[in-house]
Amino acid sequence: MPVTAEATAIRPFRIEVPEEQLAELRRRIEAMRWPSEELVADRSQGVQLATLQALARYWTTGYEWRKCEARLNALPQFTTEIDGVEIHFIHVRSRHENALPLIMTHGWPGSVIELLETVGLLTDPTAHGGTPEDAFHLVLPSLPGYGFSGEPTELGWESGRIARAWAELMDRLGYTRYVAQGGDVGAAVTDAMGGQAPEGLLGIHMNLLAGALGLKDQLPAESEQERAAHDAVNTFMTDGFGYFLEQSTRPQTIGYSLLDSPVGLAAWLLDHDTDSYYKISRAFVDGQPVGNLTRDNIVDNITLYWLTGTGASAARWYWEFGRTLAAAQAAGQAPPAVSVPVGFTTFHGEIWAAPRSWVETVYPKLTYFNEVDSGGHFPAWEEPELFSTEVRAAFSSLR
Repeated sequence: MPVTAEATAIRPFRIEVPEEQLAELRRRIEAMRWPSEELVADRSQGVQLATLQALARYWTTGYEWRKCEARLNALPQFTTEIDGVEIHFIHVRSRHENALPLIMTHGWPGSVIELLETVGLLTDPTAHGGTPEDAFHLVLPSLPGYGFSGEPTELGWESGRIARAWAELMDRLGYTRYVAQGGDVGAAVTDAMGGQAPEGLLGIHMNLLAGALGLKDQLPAESEQERAAHDAVNTFMTDGFGYFLEQSTRPQTIGYSLLDSPVGLAAWLLDHDTDSYYKISRAFVDGQPVGNLTRDNIVDNITLYWLTGTGASAARWYWEFGRTLAAAQAAGQAPPAVSVPVGFTTFHGEIWAAPRSWVETVYPKLTYFNEVDSGGHFPAWEEPELFSTEVRAAFSSLR
């Protein structure tokens, strides 16, 4: 089917959730049938009852979706069709004309919500103690099957295909030179962009060494830091891998629960990694948020998944990722080498805090590396100022 001008048009987008959907959400939360309390004092059996009951209580009595809706609608949002999928994105141009275009990709279990606190910091640095030379034009797309983007209706939407779609999006927006950033799923997509090296891509920055999972036997293990990173990867593969294994093998199965129970969805999204889980739990149980991981920001993200009904479609990326990885390994194919400059920041609370030696093994073209002593798996969300400082530093030599 030929691509029409109408399909490739960039259309303004606005969120308007009907009130009856919000009432139905509250009804479902209040009708939750709760399990008994876990038999351990930590998260080793999963999301703790006290944490989830505190979240549900706040969701129904203290939370207002309309604030999030207004916050999103205050930003320029658009949709455009790329490769048969309707892609939603936020596009904020800096008032500084020499700003560097930057496309940032969120991850799972996040959404564009996790990147919102960085918008002002990156696009308007002079209002936050920076200089015009620090400015970016910012493009924040929702991954296919996530948030307000459409769901793929055919197989094949793995990281490489998303990377090609992002290059098309930047081209469609008129950007002939730009940089890319990502963590979690966004790191895999950004890595794929670096491997494809589309015309105009100047460099990439990541905050998760996603390649460590497939290459761990080839990564150094001599120093204490390197051995600790190996231990962290092994712990993840043996004790923190439940969501990953389910979504990469049976996303449809868990999808029924994610679309039917808001509390079930919340539990699934919270049960990601130990560091972020305990930080989020503190926000609800103790009323002590860590950084920007506040109750409202966490529930905003969960509510976005619920209202868009994307629990199953978002999970399917892991199935695509698993199939692509297995096929490449069976064929003895290494991923394409990244040929553009690479920046990397290791945040202290990451699932595995990658040492410089690991990053250099995966990315010989490493041009920027830093380790910071705070932040975790969601650094843009948790520590937006620190994250934005790292992004500026990583790309400063490419301007």
